[in-house]
Parts: sequence; structure tokens; C-alpha cells
Amino acid sequence: MTVGSEAAGAASSGTASGWLARERTIAGPRFNRWLVPPAALAIHLCIGMAYGFSVFWLPMSKLVPGAASCGNIGFFAQLFAGSCNWTVPEVTHIFETFIAMLGISAAIWGGWLEHAGPRKAGFISALCWGGGLVLGGLGVSMHQLWLVFLGCGVLGGVGLGLGYIAPVSTLIKWFPDRRGLATGFAIMGFGGGAMIGAPIAVALMARFTHGDVPGVASTLMVLGVLYFIAMSAGAFGFRVPPSGWKPAGWTAPAATNSLITTKHVHLNVAWKTPQFWMLWIVLCMNVTAGIGVLAMASPMFQDVFGGRLLGLDASTALTTVQKAQIAAAAAGLVGLISLFNSLGRIFWASASDFMGRKNTYVVFFLLGIVLYCSLPTLGHMGLAGVFVIAVCVIMSMYGGGFSTVPAYLADIFGTQMVGAIHGRLLTAWSVAGVAGPFLIAAIREAQLNAGVAKNLVYDRTLYILAGLLLVGLIANLMVRPVKEAHHMTDEELARERSLQHEAPHVVANADQAARGGFGVVGVIAWALVGVPFLIGVWIALSKAAALF
Repeated sequence: MTVGSEAAGAASSGTASGWLARERTIAGPRFNRWLVPPAALAIHLCIGMAYGFSVFWLPMSKLVPGAASCGNIGFFAQLFAGSCNWTVPEVTHIFETFIAMLGISAAIWGGWLEHAGPRKAGFISALCWGGGLVLGGLGVSMHQLWLVFLGCGVLGGVGLGLGYIAPVSTLIKWFPDRRGLATGFAIMGFGGGAMIGAPIAVALMARFTHGDVPGVASTLMVLGVLYFIAMSAGAFGFRVPPSGWKPAGWTAPAATNSLITTKHVHLNVAWKTPQFWMLWIVLCMNVTAGIGVLAMASPMFQDVFGGRLLGLDASTALTTVQKAQIAAAAAGLVGLISLFNSLGRIFWASASDFMGRKNTYVVFFLLGIVLYCSLPTLGHMGLAGVFVIAVCVIMSMYGGGFSTVPAYLADIFGTQMVGAIHGRLLTAWSVAGVAGPFLIAAIREAQLNAGVAKNLVYDRTLYILAGLLLVGLIANLMVRPVKEAHHMTDEELARERSLQHEAPHVVANADQAARGGFGVVGVIAWALVGVPFLIGVWIALSKAAALF
């Protein structure tokens, strides 16, 4: 991926443009489209560490040795308190801030990204995510929680949003023949980022710990620098196809599915259509239900099965060693969840290329309802192995929902502005990311206060989550093709494409672009993202061994 492989776009036609400009990224004849997925993975594997931030919560509550807890002074007072230890429940709100800012920033800047290109968006994402972690590390070192929220939560969340949507539109345009596979590759990285980042963070905290003070601050700063470098490399690896490009020898199949359009809908029109809001509900329900299981999988596993995991009677009092063994088994389940969350993204998105997007979501919701409703029964029967399998399948569909929806949007609204439309749709994730954990915690607390046994409090919650999936199923079944009146005219499409600053001769020679071989550069690019991902898979499987 050298400068020589880029098209003779505006850079070579005399127009002034910076290295981040979209016209600098238009692919030339020697480029190969299979170099784009590793660039996307480089970014998503980094921002996916958001899922692994739970490794910081407990250490962040022990930063002032011997000091009292801040738990009696309220959340807003904790933001500025410097002499007491933050509580775990308060610092966990950083994750909710991540997800809220992800959806908000994706919605605000999605339209800008379509014109600016993935390189500029990816680089700004690297600055925000990496810089946010460094700023958060400074906040930890100064023991100012407001600065941690500002850095990791707000600035980092903006980096998450831009980094998440940056590759989507580009990948869909590079792979018109396999839209699901293309987006699955990138979004798989977001699900797998924690498998790599969390063990690194744990090792760094152990290395930087001084006395009784956990090394959280230095770890966040080091991760910020590492992620900035990796994400910048990914951003500069992006190339975009010129308008009209298609894979060699491929022709668009005859229209046999009315849900797959060859036209395009503008962002300003798309979000006002009923199709957009039906898909918004589809994503929100799938994510809310999935987050519910994700949030309570470990404690649910321990509370429901307890000593039965060790072959003991449910009423047997557990020793400290036995409790540690059960906790290790629950940690193994968490490792499997991370693995299936990641691999489910590439599996289900790829399957949707053959099954169709709408049918894939029908499977998610119908199978999900059956599995969610079966978990209480499996727990009461003591079938731990089947319970684990059911949870893993649920998590694969949770991840698959994220990776399939961009291709679904491209089918419904066309590819021209799919990145921007996807950005708007991600507000559903913001709502689910905040409302989901709150709903789960409130239901659990209410049942405990009502005297429900700990091993039974999850039953009603799971049935409620199954009800949310039913709502998502109905919304998905209501998705219909967009009305012809909503499609852009040829003049409107030409005007939109003109904002991407493609030189006329580049468009005219689109059929000659990206005909290069995979080569050594391709091997190196895939190795740089593939080897760390496989190491993460190995770590997850090693943790899962405690289950068996």
C-alpha cells in the first residue's frame, strides 16, 4: 500500500489536497481490495477495547490506599473528590458514556464522513480514542474522576463513533458481491478487541503497580499511545474505489429480491422513512436483550448453578477454594462470550449474503426467543453445559446483529450514503447501552427486595428480554422496500458524488482500478491484524478450559 498504488486523483491532477483528503485515497490499478479489511480491523480491534474496560473498574476503586470510600457523597461529588476511593458502580458509568457518545458522534458526523473519506475519519478517531485514553490516564493520576469521564468517556466515545463507522461505507462499496462478509470482517474486530486488549491491560497494570497503588494511570496512557499508532496505520491503509468500480468479471445479479435496491436514498430523506425506524427498533431490541445477557452472564452462572458445577448438592456450604473454582468457571464463560460475540459477527454477516438480511434477523429473533425462555429451565435442571451453549449462541447473534445491519441498510437505502445512515441508526445502540443495564439492574434489585431467591431472580428478567425480541421480530417483519419517490434522481446523485471530489478521468477509468495482486503487502497486512486476533482467541479458549 504505497503512494504509487493510489489513483492519479486530485493529487496528481494539480489540485491541492492534504494526505488525509478523500481524493488522496482513491485506489489505483495496482491496489487490491483485500487490503481494505485489515485496515478496518486495525481500527476496530483497537476501539473494541471498550468491551474490555471492566478490567479497570476494581483497580480504579483502590487508587488511594487506606482512604475511605466515596460511596457516601454521591456521584457528582465523587467527580471532584480527590481524597477518597471511587466506587465501582460510579466508575462503570464510563462504559455507558462510551456507548452514548458512540451513537451521538456517529449520527452527527456520519454525513461528513461520506465526503471526507475513511482516512480522515479514521485518523481523527485515532486521535480521539488514543488521546482520550491518555487524558483519562492523567485524570487517574490526578485522582479527578471528571477528567477520566471527559477523556475516556466523552473524547474516547467520539473516537469510538468515528472509528466504528469509518470503514463501513468503504467496505460495502469494495465488496458489492459480498456486503455481509465485508462488514463482518471489520465489525468482528470490535467484538474481538477486548480479547486482545484486556489481557494486555491486566499485564500492564501489574507491571506499573507501585506498592498498593494499581498501575491504572500508566496503563491507560500506554494503551492510548499504542492504539493511536495502530489506528493511524489502519487509517492510512484505507483506499476507496472510484465511482462505478466493480470487481473484475462481476455483474450485478438480476433483481430477485425487492428489498435490495439499485437506487440510492439521501441521508436527509432516509432517516424520515418508516423503514429506518423499523430497523432502528430491530437494532435497539437486539442490542438491549443481548446486553442483558452480557451484563449478567457471570453472576447468573454462579448464582444459578453454584456448587452443582463441582458436583455438590445445591444446599452445600461452599469453601473459599470451591468459590474460587466456581468463579474461574464463570470467567471461562466470559471468555467464551467474547469469542462468540466476535466470531458471530463474521459468521452471521456472511450467512446473510445467502439467507438475506431480513431472514437472518428472523432467525435472530425466533431462535433468540426460544433460547432466552429456555435458560431458566436449563438452570433449574442443572444442565450447565447446555446452558453455556445457549448463552454462546445468544452472544453470537448479539454480535451478528451489529455486523448484519450495515448490509441491511445498503440493501434498503443503497450504498451511496450507507455510512451516514448507519451512523444515525447507531443511536439505537446508545439508547440500548444506557437503558439496557439500567433495566436489568432495576429488575434484579426489585426482585431481591421482594425476597426472591438469588438463583431465581434472573427468570423474570430473561422472559422480559424475550419479550423485547418479539418486538424486534415484529418490526423486522414490517420492513418493506423504500418508495420510489424517496430515491435520489440522477442529478441529485451526481451532485452528491461531486462532493467527494473525484476527478472526471478517475471516474472514467474506474474499470481499471484495483486490479493488483495480493502480494507480500497483503500477507503482511493480514498478519499484523490476524496474529494478535488469534492470540486473543487462544487466551479466550484458555480461560474457557476452566468450564470443562
